[in-house]
Amino acid sequence: MAENNFAEVIESLMNGMNSVLSTKTVVGEATQVGDTIILPLVDVSFGVGAGASAADKKSGGGGGFSGKMTPSAVLVIKNGATKLVNVKNQDTMTKILDMIPDIVDKFTKPDEKEELPDDKTAVDIAFPEED
Repeated sequence: MAENNFAEVIESLMNGMNSVLSTKTVVGEATQVGDTIILPLVDVSFGVGAGASAADKKSGGGGGFSGKMTPSAVLVIKNGATKLVNVKNQDTMTKILDMIPDIVDKFTKPDEKEELPDDKTAVDIAFPEED
């Protein structure tokens, strides 16, 4: 009996989690400003816990999950040029990865330098503050 109850609890938790988490949770909806597309990127972490028990005449089960979403970066795309703007603390590897699009652009488009929105503008558009 406890096994069936536990399976039901887990299935219910997973169904609830599926309704909350999606690809739009990690990559937000694109915002277009003129010919520039701005995509917010979000870190998502979650935890799940469940349990069930059975005694002579009683059985029970319960569970829950918790999640946290934190803005991490903004991807800015304009006429094929891309720029990744971090909005949280950066480690050394992240800084190196951030430089790669700029380095590639220097070799692939030396004569074409499109002006992308500055970092603050891109972040403000991707993660507007709610009043």
